[in-house]
Amino acid sequence: MVVSSGSEFTHSVGYAQHHNELTVSQQIEQLLETESAFTGAIAGISVRSSSTGELIYHHNGDIRLRPASNLKLVTAAVALSTLGEQHQFNTELATNGNVNSGVLDGNLYVVGKGDPTLLISDLEKMIKELKNQGITKIQGDLIGDDSWFDDVRLSKDLPWSDETTYYGAQISALTLSPDEDYDSGTVIVEIKPSEKIGEPPTVNILPKNTYLTIENKAKTTKSDQPKNLEIFRKHGENTIVITGEIPQNGVRLKKWISVWEPTLLVTHMVKEVLNKNGITLTGNVKAGKTPEQVTVLTTHSSMVLSQLLIPFLKLSNNGHGEVLVKEMGRVVKDEGSWEKGLEVVEQQLARWELNPSAMVLRDGSGISHVNLISANELSKLLYHVQDEEWYDSFLNALPIASSSDRLLAGTLIHRLDNISDKALVRAKTGTLTTVSSLSGYIHTENGDSVVFSILLNNLIDEDEGKKLEDKIVEVLTK
Repeated sequence: MVVSSGSEFTHSVGYAQHHNELTVSQQIEQLLETESAFTGAIAGISVRSSSTGELIYHHNGDIRLRPASNLKLVTAAVALSTLGEQHQFNTELATNGNVNSGVLDGNLYVVGKGDPTLLISDLEKMIKELKNQGITKIQGDLIGDDSWFDDVRLSKDLPWSDETTYYGAQISALTLSPDEDYDSGTVIVEIKPSEKIGEPPTVNILPKNTYLTIENKAKTTKSDQPKNLEIFRKHGENTIVITGEIPQNGVRLKKWISVWEPTLLVTHMVKEVLNKNGITLTGNVKAGKTPEQVTVLTTHSSMVLSQLLIPFLKLSNNGHGEVLVKEMGRVVKDEGSWEKGLEVVEQQLARWELNPSAMVLRDGSGISHVNLISANELSKLLYHVQDEEWYDSFLNALPIASSSDRLLAGTLIHRLDNISDKALVRAKTGTLTTVSSLSGYIHTENGDSVVFSILLNNLIDEDEGKKLEDKIVEVLTK
C-alpha cells in the first residue's frame, strides 16, 4: 500500500522533478516489482518526515516481519532511557576472609555484574591491585559469581547450529571478551600452517588458557586453497576441533568461537593471572554465590553505556543486546532475565506511543526468527527518540554510510558507495538467513531529513536483499 501520492512525497522531501519523471514512491514500487531477487519475498517499508513524524510512504508498513538486528535499535533506545548514558557494569574481587602477613585466609570471589566488555587486561589490573595490597597467598577457593543475572545462558529461539558461534555466545553476568570488538563469552582461535608439509598447523587460543582443549586433526599441504578446513567446538564441551587442510603458503586464519560456561573461563583466567603475579591459590576454582558479608578488595568499572553502544550498534554485537535486556530486568524488576527485561522494553515502547501488543519480542539482539515488528513501528521509534536528551549518543552509535573507517561505518562499510557526498545516511543493518533489514536516518541531497525502515523477509539470498535496500536508500537520498 502507498500512503501518499508521489507528489505528496515529493513535496515532503523537496525533491525536484519534471512531470514526466517517476515519483520517488513509484521508483521504489518499480524496484520491488522488477528486482528478480525479490520475487516471492515480502517487504515492509516505512518513510517518515523526521521533523513531524508524518508517514510519507509505506509499503506493507503495518505488516509484522522479522527485523533481524534492526531490533537492536529498540534495545539501545530503551536501555538509554532506562539505564542512562552513564550506566556502567562493575566487576569485583571480594573476600569473606582476612589478610594477615600477606595471606588471604578465606575465599576470593570474582563477582560479575554483567560487563560484556571485560578484557584480560582488566583482570590483570585487578590482580595487580591485590598484589599492591600485599597479598601473596590465598588460603581458600577462587569462586566465580554470576548470580547478578539468571543462569539461562541462551535465548529461547537460538538455533542449535549457532550455539558455538561468536554471535550465539552464552550470556553470563561474569564473562570475558578476547579483544576490543567485545564479543563476550568467546575466544579467538588462530591457525597458521606448519613449516613442514603433512604436519598439523600451529593453533593458538586467545586469551591463552587451560580451560579449553584442542583436537588438531588438520594438516599442512601444498595446495593453493584451504580444503575442508573447519574450526568448531564440541557441543556441551570446551574442546575445539580443527579438521581439514591448510596450504603451507596460506595466511594465518582467525575464528571467534563461543565457550561453554563463560563464568568458569573468567575464573580460570583469574587463577592464571594470579600465578603470573606470584600469588598462590591453595583451593579450587569453581562457580558459586558470594556471601552477604564480604569485603570488596577492588572493583573494575566498564565504559559508560553511551560508549558501549558503539560496538553494540556499529558492529552489531548480539551479546551486548542480550546483556542489556537482562540488565534492565535486574535494575528495574530485580531479576536479570530475558522475561523481566523484555517487560521493561515493552513498557517503555508504550510510552513512545508504540504498540507492544502488535509485536513479538523474544530477545535483545534480533537473532530469533520469532521476533516480529512492523516497519511503521520501527520508523515511529526512530522519530520519537529524536526528542530524548540522549539522542546524540544513540545517533553517534549508528553506522555511517560511505565511510571507509570501520569504527564509523561499522556493518555499513562497503555499502551505499553510490550516494552523493551531499547526502548522509546513518542506519542499522540486520541479517538472518532469508532476512535483511536497514533502518535509520537520511539527510537528503537538498538538506531535508527522513526516517526510514526497510524489512525484507523470505529472501532466497539475503545479500541480494542488501543490494535492494541500497537502491531504495539511494532513491530516498535524492
